Amino acid sequence: MSPLSIVLIGFAMSTDAFAAAVGKGAAMRKPRLPDALRAGLIFGVIEAITPVIGWLLGRAASQYVEAFDHWIAFGLLGVLGVHMIVAGLKPDDGEDAGSPESGKARHGFWALAATGFATSIDAMAIGVGLAFLDVHIGVVALVIGLCTLTMVTLGIMLGRVLGALAGKRAEIIGGVILIVIGSSILYQHLGGAA
Repeated sequence: MSPLSIVLIGFAMSTDAFAAAVGKGAAMRKPRLPDALRAGLIFGVIEAITPVIGWLLGRAASQYVEAFDHWIAFGLLGVLGVHMIVAGLKPDDGEDAGSPESGKARHGFWALAATGFATSIDAMAIGVGLAFLDVHIGVVALVIGLCTLTMVTLGIMLGRVLGALAGKRAEIIGGVILIVIGSSILYQHLGGAA
């Protein structure tokens, strides 16, 4: 596998994470570069680990992972999206309206990790496929992780601009984006199976 192919795989695997990051960035209240880098690191590490897990599963598990990866991604992204929409529809109460704690709860480590995992299910399936090729999985995983870190960091900062334009209801936009990504993953897999 050529270095260009590996980089293209890295960017292809990071597109879902990028779109989810735009939604997260829009929902965050003025994320700063350290916030974006933190999210990028969380997504990047998860996105780098999942193809290795897939690769380790190998031939024996490929039919099982490919059979339901789209349903897992759809379910996780759907639940996270609905949660963000509900949070965006709740009126601000005076005590935590500008509180950093309220934003941290919705965009904390576990929420970011769950979104990162949901957008990396396809990378696990790619890892399974790579088990049949003469490729160093460590290099591929590192490239996927770095591409995802970069794309998520950019996505969060782009979402910041969108969030400033959309105001508090940006949480709803982020939720809709996650649901659309999950539905798109499901549609692509079900359409490809037909």
